[in-house]
Amino acid sequence: MKSENESKPNREPLSEVNLQQLQNAIGYQFKNKKLLQEALTHKSYANEMQLENSWGNERLEFLGDAVLGLIVSHILMERAKNCSEGKLSNMRAAIVNEDVLAGLARSFCIGTCIFLSRGEHECGGREKKSILANVYEALIAAIYYDSNFSTAFSLIETHCAELLEEVVQKGYFRDFKSRLQEYAQRSLNAVPRYVVTMEDGPDHGKNYESQVIIGNCAYEKGQGGSKKASEQDAAEKTLTALLGKES
Repeated sequence: MKSENESKPNREPLSEVNLQQLQNAIGYQFKNKKLLQEALTHKSYANEMQLENSWGNERLEFLGDAVLGLIVSHILMERAKNCSEGKLSNMRAAIVNEDVLAGLARSFCIGTCIFLSRGEHECGGREKKSILANVYEALIAAIYYDSNFSTAFSLIETHCAELLEEVVQKGYFRDFKSRLQEYAQRSLNAVPRYVVTMEDGPDHGKNYESQVIIGNCAYEKGQGGSKKASEQDAAEKTLTALLGKES
């Protein structure tokens, strides 16, 4: 017969180190750590642990979706002054959607920090796009609550800098890193990683070169004005090369 501790997931699966690493990654230090933990709590965990009905991240997710949509809309209005309402709506949808938000969550390793039930964890919940996107939205709401609108605005502008730049320029965003990861996991049974191979230029105008590594093999290199941009370029070139070999 299992003991009570064995039949339930740990009540504190994350150490202070885990939470601090997450805060460092997203660029925000919470004053109220309870808000951070609530944003990371999936409903499956709240139910399994028999927490209060109000506990869990669904309400924060609801608010975060609105905050994110408002701030992205505001930025697009300022940067794309000649675009129509319909065009702006399409541009916002290119950023505020499940695939892109899940990609942002992965870039901050949010999946490793989510409080999940044992069943959801065993079913791969930490990599589910819907869960990752929802937790990212909940984190935005928690930051908004913990600070103010201006702080949330600046943070979203930073998180989405690359997305916003490409969407304003092209009207859409192609997340090649996510596409390459899905391909590599499916076809190569490995997860891509990125190594910065060159960094030069002044602080206000650095250029980066990154290379894709999958397993023990080095693939294409990419360039960009930020690490993320160079990684996207490398991912696009690698994906093109890999798909070309299949044709």
